[in-house]
Amino acid sequence: MAGERILIVEDETDLLRTLDYNFKQASYETLVTTNGREALRLVAQTPSPDLVVLDLMLPGISGYEVCKSIRNQEKTRHIPILMLTARGEVVDQEMGFDVGADDYLTKPFSMRELMLRVKAVLRRTNNLPAGVVEGFDEISFGPLQVDQNAHQVWVNGEEIQLTFMEFKLLVAFLENRGRLLTRDLLLDQVWGLSAAVQTRTIDTHVKRLRQKLGDAGHYIETLRGAGYRFIKDAD
Repeated sequence: MAGERILIVEDETDLLRTLDYNFKQASYETLVTTNGREALRLVAQTPSPDLVVLDLMLPGISGYEVCKSIRNQEKTRHIPILMLTARGEVVDQEMGFDVGADDYLTKPFSMRELMLRVKAVLRRTNNLPAGVVEGFDEISFGPLQVDQNAHQVWVNGEEIQLTFMEFKLLVAFLENRGRLLTRDLLLDQVWGLSAAVQTRTIDTHVKRLRQKLGDAGHYIETLRGAGYRFIKDAD
């Protein structure tokens, strides 16, 4: 759906112009900046942007710090964040997801893949109040409790913080307990992306989700060569 506002934070001016041009051609409204401090000012304004496309390596305040700050503010914590970076190491991706990024693209990337991911995120979040997702309200499973309306998750009574995509992934698993979910199926149902898109996002998100779930992390089983399955019955 056209008309959403995208905040682009990128210190490479040529790439910034390219992103700005392509998003405008796709009928998005854009806000642009080359530094983290200005990004935090823009993201806090009213109305807030619907999505932040955030470069990792920024002068002054890094993309990690910008992402963390956005997630720590009640007004902005629901805004999806897609990180762009030249650093493709798994540890860098994990750091990005750890501070709250919803997705991660390594430079160089195709504009088509970026647009597909942006469109998928905006389609999921469009017209939803902050923190609200589709589906039933509350789920209890063993030590795990999920409140979809409040976008909150508890394990053994202790609240854990999940990013927007981690939350969506957990709900997808809970709604399909005992069933095999292939990577292609998860890519389509959770990310809204075609299986033709090459990405390690799913595996990285599952790894992070398991870690955050702690005692409930083992409920997500890996079926080698096939995908993942959330166990049917709690311990």
